Amino acid sequence: QVQLVESGGGLVQPGGSLRLSCAASGFTLDDYAIGWFRQAPGKEREGVLCESKSSTYYAKSAKGRFSISRDNAKNMVYLQMNSLAPEDTAVYYCAAYLPPWGICSTKSSDYYYWGQGTQVTVSS
Repeated sequence: QVQLVESGGGLVQPGGSLRLSCAASGFTLDDYAIGWFRQAPGKEREGVLCESKSSTYYAKSAKGRFSISRDNAKNMVYLQMNSLAPEDTAVYYCAAYLPPWGICSTKSSDYYYWGQGTQVTVSS
């Protein structure tokens, strides 16, 4: 059974950091492009960053603050978020797909495996 499970969300103060985890089962993450998305209340889902074997892309909102890493032995991927601000408050999702040309995408419609999401709240 293919599954992605996020964890690590929570409440953090402005300027703080969080690391989100995404555990995959039923398939090998290393073969797939990974995207991290977020959705704030009343807003559309936004692609934060994506990574494949041949590309990494950061949305403007994530550059310099967020980074992605993988642990292929554990079949996991992580999203490190630093310098968090209240506007980063959202439900965060990891997603995976096989990019046909090797380049990752931040279009949610390209992804076919999704986690259930984890809430991140940035507030004092």
